[in-house]
Amino acid sequence: MGTIATIEVAGSESCEEAVASAFEWFRQIEQCCSRFDPHSELTQLNSQIGVAVTASAILYEAVRFALSVAEETGGAFDPTIGGRMEKAGFNREYRTGRLVQTAVDTNSQVSYRDVILNPDGKAITLLRPLLLDLGAVAKGLAVDMAARELQPFENFAIDAGGDLYLAGSNPEGDPWSVGIRHPRIDGQLIESIRVSNQAVCTSGDYERGEHILDPRRAEAAAGAASVTAASVTVVASGAMLADAVATAAFVLGPVEGLRLFDRVGVEGLIVSPSLERYQTRGMPYG
Repeated sequence: MGTIATIEVAGSESCEEAVASAFEWFRQIEQCCSRFDPHSELTQLNSQIGVAVTASAILYEAVRFALSVAEETGGAFDPTIGGRMEKAGFNREYRTGRLVQTAVDTNSQVSYRDVILNPDGKAITLLRPLLLDLGAVAKGLAVDMAARELQPFENFAIDAGGDLYLAGSNPEGDPWSVGIRHPRIDGQLIESIRVSNQAVCTSGDYERGEHILDPRRAEAAAGAASVTAASVTVVASGAMLADAVATAAFVLGPVEGLRLFDRVGVEGLIVSPSLERYQTRGMPYG
C-alpha cells in the first residue's frame, strides 16, 4: 500500500497471533484492491467492461463504500479517477518502480455513475471503460479490519502511514495523543489531539499530496486555483470513513468540507494554504 504499517498493543501479552492476523488483512486487501498489481482482483475487474463481475466480499465492500462517498460528495470523491491518475503520472508500483500502463482506453468523462452494483449477487458492472482506484478507501479498510482482530486486547494503536486507529488507552493509561503535522513547516506540529476508540486520518498537499485530484475538473487538487485546503484531518469511528472524508474535504475546501463533516457525523480540522483553521466544535484537542 506504499507505506509502513505498525501495531502497538499496550499492556497485553500473548498477542502475537492476533497481531499476525491483523497484518494479514493488509496483505489480503492490497492483493485484492491494488490497481498496480496486474493479478489483483481490482485489475481483473477493470478489464471487464459491460459485464456483471461477481466480487469478493473485500472488493465489493470497498467499491460500495467508495460509491456511497462519491454520491454523498457530488463527485468530489470519485473512485473512477484511476485513468486520470495514470495519465497524470501516478502509475508506478511503489516497491519496484515498475511503470504500470493499463490496456483499458479510459474516457476522461467517466464518473461513479458508470459503476453499477448488484447487492443480491455481490456483482459489479463497469458501464464504460474506466479504472477504479481504491487508494483512498483500501488502506482505511485494512486498518479497520486489523482493529477488529485486535478488539479483545482493548488498548492498541494501528498506524498505516498516517491512517490511524487508536483503541482504549496508551501505556500510561491516558487517551492516545496524535500530532497533526504542520503543512508548511517540516518537523513541526500544527495541533495535537487526544483520542480513544477512534480513527484519525489526514490528507495534505505535502509529500504525495499532489496525487489528490479533483474528479470534477480532472486536475490535481493541490494545484487547482479553487482549492482552499493545505491539510485536512478527520476523526471518525473508522479509518475507511476518515480517510475517504478527508480526501473529499481536501477537494471541497473549508465551507463545503465542514458541511460534509456535519452530514456524515465526523470531527475535523481543515487548514488553508494561508494557515487559517476551520474546525468542528468537537475536535478533541489535547
